[in-house]
Amino acid sequence: MTLTLTAAEQVLADNFAPWVLDLGLTVESVGSPGSDDGHEAVLRLPWSDRLAREGGGLSGQALMAAADTATVIAVAAARGGFVPMTTVQQSISFQRAVTGADVLVRARLTKSGRRMAFADITMTADGTRETAAHATAVYALLG
Repeated sequence: MTLTLTAAEQVLADNFAPWVLDLGLTVESVGSPGSDDGHEAVLRLPWSDRLAREGGGLSGQALMAAADTATVIAVAAARGGFVPMTTVQQSISFQRAVTGADVLVRARLTKSGRRMAFADITMTADGTRETAAHATAVYALLG
């Protein structure tokens, strides 16, 4: 079962805390990048001065929350809809500052089983191919 873009936006609207929704994330795409078990979601984190840290770069906290959120949408894409889940592990490396640009957050499932899902998340400033941050995440699937 394929998760439509509209359904993915509804998963985002219905399943996250208000402060996460305040980030203004939108779902750009959902689907499979070509491998049998590799579903993905691409979210847009819009630039906001409210999310900038001292020095003008987008805060790491905003990027981590965006990576976590994109992973939930990728799992929903793989499952055909939202299922209860929880983050078990998330690790992130910040590689370059993002200033004055939206961030595209691409979460790709590298493995999705009955009870666990593993994801690779790449974040780039809109209009560039250079990685701003890279994360990995592990989720426990509860339902």
